[in-house]
Amino acid sequence: MQVNDEFEVKVEKYSGTGNGIARIDGQVVFVDNVCPEDFVQVKITRINKSYANATLLKIITPSPYRREPICPMQKVCGSCQMGFIDYKYQLELKKQIVQDAITKIGGIDIEVKDVIASPKILNYRQKIQYPVSQTKNSKRILAGYYKPQSHDIVNIKYCPIQPSICDKIVEFIREKAFEFKISGYNEKTHKGDLRHIVIRGSEYSGKFLVTLVVNNNCKVLCLKRHSEQSEESVDKSAQNDKYKRFSQAIFNHFDEVAGVCLNYNDKKTNVILGEKTECVAGCDYVEEKILDKVFKIGADTFFQINPKSAENIFKYVKDEVSKLENPTVLDAYAGIATFGIVVSNVAKSVVSVESNKNSIEKAEEVLKENNIENVELFAQDTVKYLKSIKKKFDISILDPPRKGCTQESLDETLKHTKNEIIYVSCNPATLARDLKYLTEKGCKVESVQPFDMFCHTYHVETVARISI
Repeated sequence: MQVNDEFEVKVEKYSGTGNGIARIDGQVVFVDNVCPEDFVQVKITRINKSYANATLLKIITPSPYRREPICPMQKVCGSCQMGFIDYKYQLELKKQIVQDAITKIGGIDIEVKDVIASPKILNYRQKIQYPVSQTKNSKRILAGYYKPQSHDIVNIKYCPIQPSICDKIVEFIREKAFEFKISGYNEKTHKGDLRHIVIRGSEYSGKFLVTLVVNNNCKVLCLKRHSEQSEESVDKSAQNDKYKRFSQAIFNHFDEVAGVCLNYNDKKTNVILGEKTECVAGCDYVEEKILDKVFKIGADTFFQINPKSAENIFKYVKDEVSKLENPTVLDAYAGIATFGIVVSNVAKSVVSVESNKNSIEKAEEVLKENNIENVELFAQDTVKYLKSIKKKFDISILDPPRKGCTQESLDETLKHTKNEIIYVSCNPATLARDLKYLTEKGCKVESVQPFDMFCHTYHVETVARISI
Protein backbone atom coordinates (compact mmCIF):
# COMPACT_ATOMS: atom_id res chain seq x y z
CA MET A 1 0.00 0.00 0.00
CA GLN A 2 1.33 3.42 -1.00
CA VAL A 3 0.09 7.02 -0.95
CA ASN A 4 -2.33 7.67 -3.86
CA ASP A 5 -3.16 3.98 -4.24
CA GLU A 6 -6.89 3.36 -4.69
CA PHE A 7 -8.87 0.55 -3.09
CA GLU A 8 -12.43 -0.70 -2.75
CA VAL A 9 -13.23 -1.38 0.91
CA LYS A 10 -16.12 -1.99 3.27
CA VAL A 11 -16.38 0.31 6.28
CA GLU A 12 -16.47 -1.88 9.40
CA LYS A 13 -17.13 0.54 12.24
CA TYR A 14 -16.91 4.13 13.48
CA SER A 15 -13.99 5.60 15.42
CA GLY A 16 -14.03 7.86 18.45
CA THR A 17 -12.70 10.72 16.33
CA GLY A 18 -15.47 10.71 13.71
CA ASN A 19 -13.88 8.54 11.01
CA GLY A 20 -14.96 5.30 9.45
CA ILE A 21 -12.65 2.32 9.93
CA ALA A 22 -11.82 -0.10 7.12
CA ARG A 23 -9.00 -2.59 6.68
CA ILE A 24 -6.62 -3.22 3.80
CA ASP A 25 -4.45 -6.34 4.14
CA GLY A 26 -5.15 -6.23 7.87
CA GLN A 27 -4.05 -2.62 8.32
CA VAL A 28 -6.49 -0.09 9.76
CA VAL A 29 -7.51 2.70 7.39
CA PHE A 30 -9.43 5.79 8.58
CA VAL A 31 -11.84 7.33 6.07
CA ASP A 32 -13.84 10.58 6.41
CA ASN A 33 -17.53 11.00 5.53
CA VAL A 34 -18.44 7.33 5.54
CA CYS A 35 -20.86 5.18 7.48
CA PRO A 36 -20.44 1.61 8.75
CA GLU A 37 -21.50 -0.88 6.06
CA ASP A 38 -20.68 1.55 3.23
CA PHE A 39 -18.80 -0.17 0.38
CA VAL A 40 -16.58 2.57 -1.03
CA GLN A 41 -13.67 3.46 -3.27
CA VAL A 42 -10.92 5.34 -1.44
CA LYS A 43 -7.51 6.88 -2.11
CA ILE A 44 -4.68 6.56 0.41
CA THR A 45 -3.48 9.99 1.57
CA ARG A 46 -1.14 9.12 4.43
CA ILE A 47 0.55 6.02 5.83
CA ASN A 48 1.72 5.63 9.41
CA LYS A 49 3.24 2.64 11.22
CA SER A 50 -0.05 1.35 12.64
CA TYR A 51 -2.68 2.90 10.38
CA ALA A 52 -3.37 4.82 7.18
CA ASN A 53 -5.66 7.67 6.17
CA ALA A 54 -7.76 7.71 3.04
CA THR A 55 -10.16 10.05 1.29
CA LEU A 56 -13.51 8.97 -0.09
CA LEU A 57 -13.68 8.83 -3.89
CA LYS A 58 -16.95 7.04 -4.52
CA ILE A 59 -19.75 5.26 -2.68
CA ILE A 60 -20.20 1.96 -4.51
CA THR A 61 -22.90 0.51 -2.27
CA PRO A 62 -24.33 2.79 0.42
CA SER A 63 -24.93 1.64 3.97
CA PRO A 64 -28.58 1.03 4.88
CA TYR A 65 -28.07 3.66 7.59
CA ARG A 66 -27.26 6.46 5.13
CA ARG A 67 -29.75 9.31 4.81
CA GLU A 68 -29.90 12.59 2.93
CA PRO A 69 -27.55 15.03 4.71
CA ILE A 70 -29.31 17.42 7.08
CA CYS A 71 -27.45 20.29 5.42
CA PRO A 72 -26.05 20.84 1.89
CA MET A 73 -22.81 22.11 3.48
CA GLN A 74 -22.33 18.96 5.58
CA LYS A 75 -19.16 17.72 3.86
CA VAL A 76 -17.58 21.13 3.39
CA CYS A 77 -18.32 22.50 6.86
CA GLY A 78 -17.29 19.40 8.76
CA SER A 79 -19.17 20.26 11.96
CA CYS A 80 -21.89 17.60 11.66
CA GLN A 81 -19.77 14.54 10.95
CA MET A 82 -22.80 12.24 11.33
CA GLY A 83 -25.21 14.51 9.49
CA PHE A 84 -25.87 11.89 6.80
CA ILE A 85 -26.51 8.97 9.19
CA ASP A 86 -29.89 7.80 10.52
CA TYR A 87 -30.38 9.37 13.97
CA LYS A 88 -31.19 6.13 15.82
CA TYR A 89 -28.07 4.59 14.38
CA GLN A 90 -26.06 7.65 15.47
CA LEU A 91 -27.00 6.75 19.03
CA GLU A 92 -25.77 3.20 18.54
CA LEU A 93 -22.48 4.48 17.17
CA LYS A 94 -22.03 6.83 20.10
CA LYS A 95 -22.69 4.02 22.55
CA GLN A 96 -19.97 2.02 20.80
CA ILE A 97 -17.57 4.98 20.97
CA VAL A 98 -18.05 5.19 24.75
CA GLN A 99 -17.89 1.41 25.16
CA ASP A 100 -14.64 1.18 23.20
CA ALA A 101 -13.07 3.93 25.30
CA ILE A 102 -14.16 2.44 28.63
CA THR A 103 -12.99 -1.06 27.63
CA LYS A 104 -9.81 -0.32 25.66
CA ILE A 105 -8.50 2.82 27.39
CA GLY A 106 -10.00 2.30 30.82
CA GLY A 107 -9.64 -1.47 30.93
CA ILE A 108 -12.99 -1.61 32.73
CA ASP A 109 -15.42 -4.49 32.25
CA ILE A 110 -18.81 -2.80 32.36
CA GLU A 111 -21.62 -2.57 29.83
CA VAL A 112 -22.35 1.00 28.78
CA LYS A 113 -26.03 1.88 28.84
CA ASP A 114 -27.98 2.93 25.75
CA VAL A 115 -27.53 6.60 24.83
CA ILE A 116 -30.40 8.82 25.95
CA ALA A 117 -31.58 10.70 22.86
CA SER A 118 -31.78 14.47 22.63
CA PRO A 119 -35.35 15.84 22.84
CA LYS A 120 -34.47 18.04 19.85
CA ILE A 121 -32.18 17.03 17.00
CA LEU A 122 -32.50 20.24 14.94
CA ASN A 123 -32.26 23.88 16.08
CA TYR A 124 -30.90 22.61 19.39
CA ARG A 125 -27.54 24.38 19.52
CA GLN A 126 -27.82 27.47 21.71
CA LYS A 127 -24.23 28.60 21.35
CA ILE A 128 -22.29 29.40 18.18
CA GLN A 129 -18.74 30.66 17.78
CA TYR A 130 -17.91 31.77 14.24
CA PRO A 131 -14.41 32.90 13.27
CA VAL A 132 -14.49 35.92 10.96
CA SER A 133 -12.26 36.87 8.03
CA GLN A 134 -12.40 38.95 4.86
CA THR A 135 -11.81 38.12 1.20
CA LYS A 136 -8.71 39.67 -0.35
CA ASN A 137 -10.22 41.25 -3.45
CA SER A 138 -13.96 41.82 -2.89
CA LYS A 139 -13.45 42.49 0.86
CA ARG A 140 -16.53 40.42 1.71
CA ILE A 141 -16.88 39.49 5.37
CA LEU A 142 -16.83 35.71 5.91
CA ALA A 143 -18.18 34.07 9.06
CA GLY A 144 -18.69 30.38 9.69
CA TYR A 145 -16.86 27.22 10.70
CA TYR A 146 -13.45 26.13 9.53
CA LYS A 147 -13.17 23.52 6.81
CA PRO A 148 -11.94 20.20 8.24
CA GLN A 149 -8.21 20.26 9.05
CA SER A 150 -7.76 23.84 7.90
CA HIS A 151 -8.29 27.48 8.86
CA ASP A 152 -10.27 28.25 5.73
CA ILE A 153 -13.67 29.63 6.73
CA VAL A 154 -16.86 28.16 5.27
CA ASN A 155 -19.22 31.13 4.95
CA ILE A 156 -22.27 29.68 6.71
CA LYS A 157 -25.59 31.21 5.62
CA TYR A 158 -27.82 28.44 7.02
CA CYS A 159 -27.23 25.95 9.81
CA PRO A 160 -30.04 23.51 10.70
CA ILE A 161 -28.73 22.65 14.16
CA GLN A 162 -28.99 26.20 15.51
CA PRO A 163 -31.98 28.57 15.79
CA SER A 164 -32.67 30.32 12.47
CA ILE A 165 -32.40 33.74 14.10
CA CYS A 166 -28.65 33.10 14.53
CA ASP A 167 -28.31 32.93 10.74
CA LYS A 168 -30.10 36.27 10.46
CA ILE A 169 -27.94 37.93 13.11
CA VAL A 170 -24.73 36.76 11.46
CA GLU A 171 -25.94 37.87 8.02
CA PHE A 172 -26.79 41.32 9.41
CA ILE A 173 -23.27 41.58 10.84
CA ARG A 174 -21.73 40.53 7.52
CA GLU A 175 -23.76 43.04 5.53
CA LYS A 176 -23.60 46.03 7.88
CA ALA A 177 -19.95 45.82 8.95
CA PHE A 178 -18.89 47.97 5.97
CA GLU A 179 -21.19 50.81 7.03
CA PHE A 180 -19.28 51.04 10.30
CA LYS A 181 -15.88 50.55 8.64
CA ILE A 182 -15.35 47.25 10.43
CA SER A 183 -13.09 44.75 8.68
CA GLY A 184 -12.64 41.02 9.08
CA TYR A 185 -9.63 39.59 10.89
CA ASN A 186 -6.59 38.16 9.12
CA GLU A 187 -4.92 35.68 11.46
CA LYS A 188 -1.75 35.56 9.33
CA THR A 189 -1.07 39.30 9.47
CA HIS A 190 -2.89 39.84 12.80
CA LYS A 191 -4.73 42.78 11.24
CA GLY A 192 -8.42 43.58 10.90
CA ASP A 193 -11.19 44.31 13.40
CA LEU A 194 -13.68 41.48 13.95
CA ARG A 195 -12.18 38.15 15.03
CA HIS A 196 -15.20 36.12 16.15
CA ILE A 197 -18.96 36.30 16.49
CA VAL A 198 -20.22 34.48 19.59
CA ILE A 199 -23.96 34.03 20.14
CA ARG A 200 -25.44 32.54 23.31
CA GLY A 201 -29.15 31.67 23.07
CA SER A 202 -31.85 30.61 25.50
CA GLU A 203 -34.35 27.84 24.87
CA TYR A 204 -36.37 29.21 27.79
CA SER A 205 -36.67 32.90 26.88
CA GLY A 206 -35.96 32.87 23.15
CA LYS A 207 -33.44 35.68 23.71
CA PHE A 208 -29.86 35.87 22.48
CA LEU A 209 -26.64 37.48 23.72
CA VAL A 210 -24.30 38.57 20.94
CA THR A 211 -20.59 39.06 21.61
CA LEU A 212 -18.27 40.63 19.05
CA VAL A 213 -14.65 39.63 19.64
CA VAL A 214 -12.54 42.50 18.34
CA ASN A 215 -8.82 42.76 17.64
CA ASN A 216 -8.25 45.47 20.20
CA ASN A 217 -7.01 46.03 23.72
CA CYS A 218 -9.53 46.88 26.43
CA LYS A 219 -7.18 49.62 27.71
CA VAL A 220 -8.44 51.94 24.97
CA LEU A 221 -11.61 52.36 27.04
CA CYS A 222 -9.71 54.61 29.41
CA LEU A 223 -8.10 56.85 26.82
CA LYS A 224 -10.94 59.37 26.60
CA ARG A 225 -10.60 60.15 30.29
CA HIS A 226 -7.23 61.80 29.77
CA SER A 227 -7.24 65.54 29.15
CA GLU A 228 -4.45 65.28 26.59
CA GLN A 229 -4.51 62.50 24.03
CA SER A 230 -1.93 61.45 21.50
CA GLU A 231 -2.92 61.08 17.87
CA GLU A 232 -2.76 57.31 18.35
CA SER A 233 -5.04 57.38 21.40
CA VAL A 234 -7.61 59.52 19.62
CA ASP A 235 -7.59 57.05 16.73
CA LYS A 236 -8.11 54.12 19.10
CA SER A 237 -10.93 55.89 20.89
CA ALA A 238 -12.65 56.53 17.57
CA GLN A 239 -12.15 52.89 16.69
CA ASN A 240 -13.80 51.82 19.92
CA ASP A 241 -16.73 54.15 19.14
CA LYS A 242 -17.41 52.36 15.86
CA TYR A 243 -17.59 49.01 17.67
CA LYS A 244 -20.07 50.45 20.14
CA ARG A 245 -22.21 52.03 17.43
CA PHE A 246 -22.23 48.76 15.50
CA SER A 247 -23.23 46.87 18.64
CA GLN A 248 -26.10 49.28 19.23
CA ALA A 249 -27.26 48.79 15.62
CA ILE A 250 -27.41 45.02 16.13
CA PHE A 251 -29.32 45.45 19.38
CA ASN A 252 -31.81 47.88 17.81
CA HIS A 253 -32.45 45.65 14.78
CA PHE A 254 -33.38 42.42 16.57
CA ASP A 255 -36.08 42.12 19.22
CA GLU A 256 -34.65 38.69 20.04
CA VAL A 257 -31.27 40.14 21.07
CA ALA A 258 -31.13 40.71 24.84
CA GLY A 259 -27.75 42.39 24.70
CA VAL A 260 -24.55 42.95 22.73
CA CYS A 261 -21.09 42.74 24.28
CA LEU A 262 -17.61 43.60 23.07
CA ASN A 263 -14.81 41.24 23.97
CA TYR A 264 -11.29 42.58 23.51
CA ASN A 265 -8.63 40.17 22.27
CA ASP A 266 -5.50 41.54 20.57
CA LYS A 267 -3.29 38.54 21.27
CA LYS A 268 -1.87 36.20 18.63
CA THR A 269 -3.74 33.17 19.88
CA ASN A 270 -6.35 30.57 18.97
CA VAL A 271 -8.19 31.31 22.21
CA ILE A 272 -11.48 32.92 21.19
CA LEU A 273 -12.26 35.26 24.09
CA GLY A 274 -9.94 37.81 25.62
CA GLU A 275 -9.89 38.65 29.31
CA LYS A 276 -12.11 41.76 29.13
CA THR A 277 -15.78 41.82 28.09
CA GLU A 278 -17.93 44.95 28.11
CA CYS A 279 -21.70 45.05 27.66
CA VAL A 280 -22.47 48.00 25.36
CA ALA A 281 -26.16 47.45 24.58
CA GLY A 282 -28.92 45.78 26.59
CA CYS A 283 -27.92 43.30 29.31
CA ASP A 284 -24.90 41.01 29.61
CA TYR A 285 -26.73 37.71 30.02
CA VAL A 286 -29.59 35.51 28.88
CA GLU A 287 -31.71 33.40 31.20
CA GLU A 288 -32.04 29.64 30.78
CA LYS A 289 -34.33 27.39 32.79
CA ILE A 290 -33.23 23.93 33.91
CA LEU A 291 -35.84 21.91 35.80
CA ASP A 292 -37.27 24.48 38.22
CA LYS A 293 -34.29 26.85 38.35
CA VAL A 294 -33.50 29.86 36.14
CA PHE A 295 -29.83 30.57 35.39
CA LYS A 296 -28.02 33.62 34.04
CA ILE A 297 -25.55 32.89 31.24
CA GLY A 298 -22.97 35.51 30.29
CA ALA A 299 -20.63 35.91 27.33
CA ASP A 300 -17.81 33.86 28.88
CA THR A 301 -19.95 31.56 31.03
CA PHE A 302 -19.72 27.82 30.49
CA PHE A 303 -23.14 26.28 29.95
CA GLN A 304 -24.31 23.28 27.96
CA ILE A 305 -25.13 24.11 24.33
CA ASN A 306 -28.21 21.84 24.23
CA PRO A 307 -30.45 22.87 27.15
CA LYS A 308 -33.12 20.23 26.54
CA SER A 309 -30.61 17.40 26.60
CA ALA A 310 -28.76 19.04 29.49
CA GLU A 311 -31.99 18.93 31.49
CA ASN A 312 -31.98 15.14 31.14
CA ILE A 313 -28.45 15.03 32.56
CA PHE A 314 -29.25 17.34 35.46
CA LYS A 315 -32.33 15.28 36.34
CA TYR A 316 -30.28 12.08 36.20
CA VAL A 317 -27.63 13.51 38.54
CA LYS A 318 -30.24 14.99 40.88
CA ASP A 319 -32.03 11.64 41.14
CA GLU A 320 -28.74 9.97 42.02
CA VAL A 321 -27.94 12.55 44.71
CA SER A 322 -31.45 12.17 46.19
CA LYS A 323 -30.80 8.48 46.91
CA LEU A 324 -28.79 9.57 49.95
CA GLU A 325 -30.63 11.31 52.77
CA ASN A 326 -29.55 14.94 53.17
CA PRO A 327 -26.11 14.47 51.62
CA THR A 328 -23.33 17.01 51.60
CA VAL A 329 -22.24 17.65 48.01
CA LEU A 330 -19.10 18.95 46.30
CA ASP A 331 -19.77 20.55 42.90
CA ALA A 332 -16.32 20.85 41.26
CA TYR A 333 -15.51 22.59 37.95
CA ALA A 334 -18.87 24.15 38.66
CA GLY A 335 -19.25 26.83 35.97
CA ILE A 336 -22.28 28.85 37.12
CA ALA A 337 -22.93 26.14 39.74
CA THR A 338 -25.70 24.55 37.68
CA PHE A 339 -25.30 21.10 39.22
CA GLY A 340 -24.96 22.51 42.71
CA ILE A 341 -28.07 24.67 42.38
CA VAL A 342 -30.14 21.91 40.74
CA VAL A 343 -29.36 19.41 43.53
CA SER A 344 -29.62 21.97 46.35
CA ASN A 345 -33.18 21.02 47.31
CA VAL A 346 -32.24 17.34 47.78
CA ALA A 347 -28.98 18.05 49.63
CA LYS A 348 -28.12 19.18 53.11
CA SER A 349 -25.46 21.51 51.75
CA VAL A 350 -23.51 22.10 48.54
CA VAL A 351 -20.09 23.61 47.90
CA SER A 352 -19.58 24.78 44.29
CA VAL A 353 -16.01 25.51 43.22
CA GLU A 354 -15.16 27.30 39.94
CA SER A 355 -12.03 29.20 38.92
CA ASN A 356 -13.89 31.62 36.61
CA LYS A 357 -14.87 34.60 38.76
CA ASN A 358 -17.52 35.84 36.31
CA SER A 359 -19.30 32.49 36.45
CA ILE A 360 -19.38 32.60 40.24
CA GLU A 361 -20.85 36.11 40.12
CA LYS A 362 -23.67 34.85 37.87
CA ALA A 363 -24.26 31.95 40.26
CA GLU A 364 -24.48 34.37 43.21
CA GLU A 365 -27.30 36.21 41.45
CA VAL A 366 -29.20 32.95 40.88
CA LEU A 367 -28.84 31.95 44.54
CA LYS A 368 -30.17 35.31 45.67
CA GLU A 369 -33.12 35.34 43.25
CA ASN A 370 -34.12 31.77 44.15
CA ASN A 371 -33.59 32.22 47.91
CA ILE A 372 -31.16 29.31 48.02
CA GLU A 373 -29.19 29.35 51.24
CA ASN A 374 -27.46 25.95 51.35
CA VAL A 375 -25.01 26.50 48.46
CA GLU A 376 -21.57 28.00 49.12
CA LEU A 377 -19.60 29.40 46.18
CA PHE A 378 -15.82 29.56 45.85
CA ALA A 379 -14.05 31.30 42.96
CA GLN A 380 -11.02 29.08 43.23
CA ASP A 381 -9.11 26.26 41.57
CA THR A 382 -10.57 22.90 42.63
CA VAL A 383 -7.27 21.41 43.83
CA LYS A 384 -6.30 24.51 45.80
CA TYR A 385 -9.71 24.60 47.45
CA LEU A 386 -9.66 20.92 48.43
CA LYS A 387 -6.14 21.22 49.83
CA SER A 388 -7.34 24.06 52.05
CA ILE A 389 -10.10 22.06 53.79
CA LYS A 390 -10.35 18.98 55.97
CA LYS A 391 -14.04 18.02 55.70
CA LYS A 392 -15.44 15.24 53.55
CA PHE A 393 -18.50 15.28 51.27
CA ASP A 394 -20.99 12.47 50.86
CA ILE A 395 -21.03 12.92 47.07
CA SER A 396 -18.70 14.77 44.72
CA ILE A 397 -19.77 15.90 41.25
CA LEU A 398 -16.96 16.42 38.73
CA ASP A 399 -17.68 18.20 35.44
CA PRO A 400 -14.22 18.98 34.00
CA PRO A 401 -13.37 20.33 30.51
CA ARG A 402 -12.51 17.99 27.61
CA LYS A 403 -8.99 17.39 28.90
CA GLY A 404 -10.48 15.72 31.98
CA CYS A 405 -9.08 15.81 35.51
CA THR A 406 -5.49 15.81 36.67
CA GLN A 407 -4.34 12.95 38.87
CA GLU A 408 -3.87 15.48 41.65
CA SER A 409 -7.49 16.63 41.41
CA LEU A 410 -8.69 13.02 41.45
CA ASP A 411 -6.52 12.28 44.50
CA GLU A 412 -7.89 15.30 46.35
CA THR A 413 -11.48 14.40 45.39
CA LEU A 414 -10.97 10.88 46.76
CA LYS A 415 -9.59 12.27 50.04
CA HIS A 416 -12.66 14.44 50.48
CA THR A 417 -15.46 12.08 49.36
CA LYS A 418 -17.16 9.46 51.53
CA ASN A 419 -19.51 7.55 49.23
CA GLU A 420 -19.68 8.37 45.55
CA ILE A 421 -18.23 10.41 42.70
CA ILE A 422 -20.45 11.43 39.80
CA TYR A 423 -18.22 12.22 36.83
CA VAL A 424 -19.77 14.19 33.94
CA SER A 425 -17.66 14.12 30.78
CA CYS A 426 -17.78 15.36 27.19
CA ASN A 427 -14.77 13.28 26.16
CA PRO A 428 -14.98 9.44 26.39
CA ALA A 429 -11.20 9.06 26.07
CA THR A 430 -10.25 11.27 29.02
CA LEU A 431 -13.18 9.90 31.02
CA ALA A 432 -11.91 6.35 30.47
CA ARG A 433 -8.37 7.40 31.43
CA ASP A 434 -9.60 8.97 34.67
CA LEU A 435 -11.87 6.03 35.50
CA LYS A 436 -8.89 3.70 35.08
CA TYR A 437 -6.94 5.80 37.57
CA LEU A 438 -9.81 5.77 40.06
CA THR A 439 -10.27 1.99 39.81
CA GLU A 440 -6.54 1.54 40.40
CA LYS A 441 -7.09 3.50 43.61
CA GLY A 442 -9.74 1.00 44.72
CA CYS A 443 -12.91 2.62 43.37
CA LYS A 444 -15.62 0.78 41.44
CA VAL A 445 -17.43 2.10 38.36
CA GLU A 446 -21.11 1.39 38.99
CA SER A 447 -22.64 2.67 35.76
CA VAL A 448 -21.84 4.57 32.55
CA GLN A 449 -24.75 6.51 31.00
CA PRO A 450 -24.23 8.44 27.74
CA PHE A 451 -26.47 11.33 26.64
CA ASP A 452 -26.74 12.80 23.15
CA MET A 453 -25.86 16.42 23.73
CA PHE A 454 -24.29 17.08 20.31
CA CYS A 455 -26.65 15.63 17.69
CA HIS A 456 -25.17 14.76 14.27
CA THR A 457 -21.61 14.95 15.59
CA TYR A 458 -19.43 12.18 17.02
CA HIS A 459 -19.28 13.97 20.38
CA VAL A 460 -21.18 12.49 23.32
CA GLU A 461 -21.77 13.46 26.95
CA THR A 462 -21.38 10.72 29.56
CA VAL A 463 -22.19 10.41 33.25
CA ALA A 464 -20.27 7.79 35.23
CA ARG A 465 -21.10 6.76 38.80
CA ILE A 466 -18.14 5.68 40.89
CA SER A 467 -18.41 4.18 44.37
CA ILE A 468 -15.58 4.66 46.84
